[in-house]
Amino acid sequence: MSSLVLIIGSIIIFLVAYATYGAWLAKKWGIDPTRKTPAHEINDGVDYVPANPGILLGHHFASIAGAGPINGPIQAAIFGWVPVYLWIMIGCIFFGAPHDMGSLFVSIRNKGKSIGEVIKDTMGDTGKKLFAIFAWLTLLLVIAAFANIVATTFANTPQAATSSILFMVLAVIFGYAVYRKGLDIKIGTVIGVILLFLSIWLGTVIPLELSVNTWIVILAIYIWIASTAPVWILLQPRDYLNSYLLYAMIIGAVLGIILYNPTIRLDAVTGFEVNGQYLFPMLFVTVACGAISGFHSLVGSGTSSKQLNNEKDVRLIGYGSMLIEGLLAVIAMITAAYLAQGEFLPKLQEIGPSNVFAEGVGIFMSKFGVPFELGKTFVALAVSAFALTTLDTATRLARFIFQEYFEDPSKEKQLPLTNMYASTTITVVLSCLLAVAGWSKIWPIFGSANQLLAALALMAVALWLKKSARKFSMLTIPMVFMLIVTLTALGFLIKANLETGNYIMVVFPVLLFILAIVLAIQGYKILFASDEAKIAGNE
Repeated sequence: MSSLVLIIGSIIIFLVAYATYGAWLAKKWGIDPTRKTPAHEINDGVDYVPANPGILLGHHFASIAGAGPINGPIQAAIFGWVPVYLWIMIGCIFFGAPHDMGSLFVSIRNKGKSIGEVIKDTMGDTGKKLFAIFAWLTLLLVIAAFANIVATTFANTPQAATSSILFMVLAVIFGYAVYRKGLDIKIGTVIGVILLFLSIWLGTVIPLELSVNTWIVILAIYIWIASTAPVWILLQPRDYLNSYLLYAMIIGAVLGIILYNPTIRLDAVTGFEVNGQYLFPMLFVTVACGAISGFHSLVGSGTSSKQLNNEKDVRLIGYGSMLIEGLLAVIAMITAAYLAQGEFLPKLQEIGPSNVFAEGVGIFMSKFGVPFELGKTFVALAVSAFALTTLDTATRLARFIFQEYFEDPSKEKQLPLTNMYASTTITVVLSCLLAVAGWSKIWPIFGSANQLLAALALMAVALWLKKSARKFSMLTIPMVFMLIVTLTALGFLIKANLETGNYIMVVFPVLLFILAIVLAIQGYKILFASDEAKIAGNE
């Protein structure tokens, strides 16, 4: 199979899906461009801030992508390129994109509230509390996994570390100039993009070499600050500038693949059982964000819904971003399929999937004149930019959920745990302690928890759609499939960690398994009950 056919075919299929299935969902759910969004209704200047669709697309895409669509497909490549490719395409179009679009939509129709708050309206306060615990535990794993991935990337590619730090400073200056000094965004964009690529060059000149654990500590400090700062000073401007970096990387990778046409060296299917892992269910949780991700529901209902300027942008931000992420996952799969030879798996364990991806795309881009080292640094910076965005967005979301859990609207004086700084500190400390364990140990549990969260988010969206008399049947098959897949995967992980005596890594899957079963049973009773029974139960 030609990698050229794979990449061009994927682009065409995704464009058709956006124009047809995405438009059909928007029609069935009743998206209304004339309605006022929460960003305008509330607009508090901190979390609720209307954003230009281009800026919000950059924030949302950078936040949901992270290193997931890169790491997942590369690790799942042990099963062969065909199952990975098929799951990316089918998963993105019919599972992930509707999940993301639905989560964003129901949040907007509920004043930008999180999915947990939406669950409260359909399943009551107990359902909200259980979902909040589940989501917060999942976010701890998200932060831990991505903190270690970024730290490993920086330790192995110190040029990217320098460039990333310079880029953070640039983003703060850009945000201040545009939002507080009134700099025209077009002029600011031109200057910002030029300085962004200057930062990449400076990274190759002044590499910052530190150990993985040192970077984890530095990243802990960074995400604490970034997740408590107003969105206009760092999150919005950094993600907006990030979008140019990320799109440039994707365009460069696609162009490199077209010109280089790398050989697919990986077997189409390697087997149902590989290195003690089974294609079902592990393929579907390992690919993770490359096909569907519960974390996306938290982003859509946590930060993006509070910045959406108009409902007409729901399809672009929700459905469109997931398809772009799917294309990135296909590129990652092709790099693995090209480099998968000899000592590929030991190399993967040593330097991590992100560095494998950077090396592969660096090779492809050399075909149109980009020096390999510069190309690899550029890609490593882009990947770390993805992951850094996910890191501080995940920390902000965990802070929202933690605060919501302990808040009591009936009381004037709230518990200290509802304080923004206290909730952020607890989240950051626990996550970074987990991060020290290493990405390879965290990823299987993260993948399972993340995909299980997706199943619960699909259930929450379906419940709200049913309650508001909208069509929800397109979500039931993805919901049931992901529940079966992820509960099975958690069972395998519990068994494996018990056998190896890794009891710390047993606690998380056991808690997640129990919480998911309870929520699924409650949701099933409401979702498939008659309308009269459902209404009576809620009252």
